[in-house]
Amino acid sequence: MMIQLQGKIALVTGASAGIGRQIAETLAASGAAVAVHYRKGKEEAEAAAASIIQAGGRAVACYADLTKLEDMTSLVYEAQERLGGTVDILVNNAGDLIKRILNGEMTEEHYSRVMDVNFKSCVFMSKLVISGMQSKGAGKIIHLTSVAAHDGGGPGASIYAASKAAVMAYAKGLAKGLAPNGIQVNCISPGFIGRTAFHATHTSDQGREATVAKIPLGREGAPQDVANAALYLASSLSDYLTGETIEVNGGLFMR
Repeated sequence: MMIQLQGKIALVTGASAGIGRQIAETLAASGAAVAVHYRKGKEEAEAAAASIIQAGGRAVACYADLTKLEDMTSLVYEAQERLGGTVDILVNNAGDLIKRILNGEMTEEHYSRVMDVNFKSCVFMSKLVISGMQSKGAGKIIHLTSVAAHDGGGPGASIYAASKAAVMAYAKGLAKGLAPNGIQVNCISPGFIGRTAFHATHTSDQGREATVAKIPLGREGAPQDVANAALYLASSLSDYLTGETIEVNGGLFMR
């Protein structure tokens, strides 16, 4: 069965590389016009948009600092103006561990940076697209959380884990509130997804090997594994699913 997203406008945050780029390209391959958001990596975001256009799709690259409400507002406005309509599919993918800090060394600055990029961005990006979705009586909001939300994360990642758990809880409340408007809100919780800047920055080779050894399916995940789940949640196939989290981790964490 082919998933068709023709006529839909998608906004994917943190889409210049890794999981976000794969999600943007996968949605575009099914017909969605895509706004490729970036904060860092302008050239990479423009390359991602160009790749989509070269393949016959529609895409634009848009900048915003998602810790600032004024930037988020401008991002949604720009995406909708340049793509010619309101956002039908929002994928809140942008997020970061920033760096590993043990609890005894926690600073207010670090706490705020992690919570803002991971949680505040989801709250206000969602707020900014709700009215357009309500006017259509339909919409898809997809948040990227993490297996760390379940197990507290690795050393020095407790605030990151807490921020991702907050996203998961927020999605449930948002799903309840928006269900009468025909809007579905769900999460994707990736496990160990290789070939991403996140693990290249924050995970040692020894840590990678130890984690992969625990995965029942015997391999680390790929960005496409997450993008496939996003495509399902963005499509009509998930119209009776809301307030849920899809675990994409090869069996590393089972509920």
